[in-house]
Amino acid sequence: MLVSPAFDDALRAVRFPADEPLTPGGLRRARAVRATAAALPADRALTSPSARCRETAEALGLRAVPDAGAAGCAMGRWQGRTLDEVLAAEPAAVTAWLSGPDSAPHGGETLTRLLGRVTDWLAGLAAEGGRVVAVVEPDVVRASVVCALGAPPSSFWRVDVPPLALTVLSGRDGRWNVRVTGELGGEAVSAGACPPGA
Repeated sequence: MLVSPAFDDALRAVRFPADEPLTPGGLRRARAVRATAAALPADRALTSPSARCRETAEALGLRAVPDAGAAGCAMGRWQGRTLDEVLAAEPAAVTAWLSGPDSAPHGGETLTRLLGRVTDWLAGLAAEGGRVVAVVEPDVVRASVVCALGAPPSSFWRVDVPPLALTVLSGRDGRWNVRVTGELGGEAVSAGACPPGA
């Protein structure tokens, strides 16, 4: 069970994350759905190492262990910059990054590398067995869905992940089913635009 983090300033500003904490509103929303998170049938809890994921897990009442394998995509020198800033300064680089899964003009991680790392992470979880709830970066949720479905890397950009969305992967390594349930504690949410890498 993958839970995306609550709202933070990077999402608000359409900025490549730089380990921002949750906004006060994001923290309140995560605390408001704590009972729903507590009801998730998990044997253990994990979290991406970022501040927003750790704070979300804590607000949800999860005793989550940080897992480096669930880290978000390393965005290199674009980290902390807004998408508009990067587009204005490096339009060709953004185009190359969005269209080439092996491209990393920002000096960070390629999409191919992220997908491979997340595939390995999922395989490791499957090998350990048991039910896991993990508060992970939106790009880790996207990569997990792409990997689970065996979809092409370009599909990554077509998966929208709103704050506090619950995505369930069931089955086993190599044969996953995907269920997107919407926001924790709420009705199913409609997919909205998310900044790349957010």
